[in-house]
Amino acid sequence: MSEPRPSLRIDKWLWYARFFKTRGLAAKVAAGGHCRVNGEHVAKASFGVGPGDTITFPQGRQVRVVEILEIGSRRGPAPEAQSLYLDISPPPPPKPTVVPGSDRSGRPTKSDRRAIEKLKHRGGQT
Repeated sequence: MSEPRPSLRIDKWLWYARFFKTRGLAAKVAAGGHCRVNGEHVAKASFGVGPGDTITFPQGRQVRVVEILEIGSRRGPAPEAQSLYLDISPPPPPKPTVVPGSDRSGRPTKSDRRAIEKLKHRGGQT
């Protein structure tokens, strides 16, 4: 007879691993249907996860993909929390390098408006 696989509620594990500041926030993400475990949508915060499961969830503006290595027994310090998972998230896209003022597609600046007014007055008097 084999031992049952250890599992923990997904909201509790996300909180233990310090992905969310409060367990309530973790529960809201899980219950809102925003999490996937091994590719399957999770609709309850009480869904059980264990070592070997892959969790996909949004955090801020990025999507995190983590593989659970350990369950954990408490919400400990950050180094302890980082030992609970392996981050396999894709790297964020590189930010475009924009020089301030080089993009002229927006609203004209004050000096631009003065130059426009100057051209309008010259054109009307000639």
